[in-house]
Amino acid sequence: MSTPPTSTPPLLSDALVGRTLVIAVDRRAEELAAALERHGGTVLHAPAMSTIPNIDDETLLERTRDLIAHPPALGVVLTGVGFRGWIEAADAAGLGADLRTALAGTTLLARGPKAQGAVRGAGLEAAWVAASETAAEIEEHLRTLDLVGRRVAVQHHGSGADGLDEMLAARGADVVSLTVYRWGPTKDPAALRRSVELTGAGAVDAVVFTSAPGAAGWLDEAERAGTLAEIRRRAEHGEVVMASVGPVTAVPLEERGLPVLLAERMRMGSLVRTVVQHFGALAGP
Repeated sequence: MSTPPTSTPPLLSDALVGRTLVIAVDRRAEELAAALERHGGTVLHAPAMSTIPNIDDETLLERTRDLIAHPPALGVVLTGVGFRGWIEAADAAGLGADLRTALAGTTLLARGPKAQGAVRGAGLEAAWVAASETAAEIEEHLRTLDLVGRRVAVQHHGSGADGLDEMLAARGADVVSLTVYRWGPTKDPAALRRSVELTGAGAVDAVVFTSAPGAAGWLDEAERAGTLAEIRRRAEHGEVVMASVGPVTAVPLEERGLPVLLAERMRMGSLVRTVVQHFGALAGP
């Protein structure tokens, strides 16, 4: 008996028909591409960075055991993917239940809705969420607290270079630093180079970003390829759109002088809607 052919899902709109979009995204790239394709877009996948999990890192597990034995008063959750990765690493090592119990009495601070969602997914609750989704807002909030002698666990993003550990230690906290993943080079350098060349040549209608390191890495490649100045010119004239999931991701673009189309909410679904609405408005009724 032959297997019937799979049918292509119907388009949700034709707003992106005839449009080519580069997604400079590593995580959830297939999900993002499928969402854009449902509106007729042609998607080129060109991540500038890759996410490398540290789930087998013995230092991470050693610090997890220490936090279970001596639970923190405060916990800072900077990324959803990092917090989920930490819980998964603890589960794989047989420490998951004990870690959840230890964190149940911890005041958890989340950097934005994605971090908050990961906390909830672990059966815990965030006591406070940074509306701007920035480490700077978390730092500002922490400065209002008495941290002397208090144990604070900080789950960092990929680079870990946010200055929170140093600030907390200077204010007398006992800091436990956790890096669950790190940023690595792109897995497809040829696709990355082709994407910046095509964008500079005017063959791309939008480039979509979901992380600041990914945006910075893509722009660095454009600079190496000698296309950044032309990409900036095209962006300034509305010939190509630089679309960002939020203000943090937009920073490297803005620092290079490129106009940015910001998602209304800092979520992937909102990013897709913003891009679709932008090009739908250009198409007219």
